[in-house]
Order: sequence, then structure tokens, then C-alpha cells
Amino acid sequence: MKKSIAVSAGLGIMLSGCAGLAPEIVCVEDRGQYKADTASYRSVGQNERIRYLVLHYTAVDDEESLRLLTAGGASAHYLVTSNPGAHGGKPVALQLVDDDKRAWHAGVSYWNGRHNLNDTSLGIEIVNLGYTDETSGRRWHPYQPAQLDLIERLAADLVKRYGISPDNVVGHSDIAPLRKSAPGPLFPWQALAQRGIGAWPDAGTVDKYLAGRTPTEPASVARIQQALAKYGYRVEQTGTLDEATRQVIRAFQMHFRPDDIRGEPDAQTEAIALALVDKYRS
Repeated sequence: MKKSIAVSAGLGIMLSGCAGLAPEIVCVEDRGQYKADTASYRSVGQNERIRYLVLHYTAVDDEESLRLLTAGGASAHYLVTSNPGAHGGKPVALQLVDDDKRAWHAGVSYWNGRHNLNDTSLGIEIVNLGYTDETSGRRWHPYQPAQLDLIERLAADLVKRYGISPDNVVGHSDIAPLRKSAPGPLFPWQALAQRGIGAWPDAGTVDKYLAGRTPTEPASVARIQQALAKYGYRVEQTGTLDEATRQVIRAFQMHFRPDDIRGEPDAQTEAIALALVDKYRS
């Protein structure tokens, strides 16, 4: 129950209504054993708890995805099924956890200086089998057009509602590159970025850092490690192409250069990383 009443703020000031606002504006909330003035004073020292949007694939079908994400071992705020239903002519996402609650989707994670992203992120799980290893190599499973349409609508709303910056729209593989590959190289990061969802480098800046080199020309591992760390990835600055560095490079390539995800430290990978640092970390 809320009432607009005269209250002492404990500062020697008598407040009537809501600190000079119209008297009908509610500013005192009755919470049973006490009341709280919710509007007279507001601190500028605050921001949204939600700072990141993390995209995943489930690696299993619809039925198993729902079971896994509702049984308690793992969870996500939203689930996009393989064939989203519609209501009133609009596609429907399944909300499994309220936005203001913590879901268990990121696990051990890191991005741009922050650990444990479950505390500050929203997670969208997408029903997709991920990949199948075959004799001819790894085959990645495509996303369905109806899924991508819903993902664009859902992500656009969440980014706008919570003021999530483009560089903080990430895949599970970005924040946990040594153990995750979701949402994979077939996820349309560039198309989403063109619609204001997520980061993407400027082509001219990539060309500047490519500096006439061929894209596949070997590049400095140390320089790539430095650029990836500046952009947000957790990567040890060893100066050598160890297996962990290769996995981080591969995760980066799945996001920003999906036509070649071998994890090779080539000139194009370096140029893209430096262009992203220029755009989002300068």
C-alpha cells in the first residue's frame, strides 16, 4: 500500500507529497513494519544491474532443453525454441527466469575485467544442436529463420531496456572460450550488429591495420594476445601460440571472422581485434 503523505526525511526538512512534485504522486511506500520514501531523494551513484547479454545454444532438442533449463541444474532467462510459436501475430519467447533474478547460464566466466557474469547478465538459450563431428569434419547446425527473427526482436528489446552496450552482447564462447563454442560460427553476429545489436569492427579500420598484408599472413601472437585482452577476452600474455591462446583466437574468429575458425594467428584476425579495440576501448 502506498500513500502520498507529509514525512520527515530525518534531515530537518518536512516533505509534503513528493519533494515538490504534484501531491498525487506517490512517494511513501508502506512496507508493513516501516515506510520508505521512494522518491524524495535519489542517488546518482547507480546503474543497471544487467550489463551483459549472453547468447547460447542448447545442444539438445526442445524437450530436453526445457527439461535441463527448468529442472534446477542450469537455467536461462529466455529460451527460443526450434519453432517459436506465435500469439496475436507475434513470435513467443519462453521466459524461464525473471529479468531481475540470477539465472545459471554463464558458469565460470570472464569479460573485460568482470568475473562470474551470472551476477550481471541475461542469458538467451537457443534450441540448436550445435555441431556434429563426422568423418568429413565438424558440421555446424544452422539456425532457423523463425528463431533468428525472434532473437533479433528479443535482443533488441533487452539491449534498449537495460542500456547494454554493443561490446557487452557476447556469446558463451567469448566469456568461456576454453570450454564453450556456443552460439557457434553460423550465428549471424554481423547481421545483428547492423541492426544495433552487438559489436562489429569498421571495415576501413580493419583495412588500416591489415596494412596491405594478405589476410592469412602470419601475425604476431603477442600483439594478438594484447589486442584480445584489451577488447575483453581472458588470455594469458605468453607471446606464444599455446593451446589456450589458440582456443581464445578460435572463439574470437567464430564471432568476428566465421569463415575461418582454425585458431590461426593471422593478419586478418589481428586487424579485426585492433579495429575493435579502436572502436570500443579507446
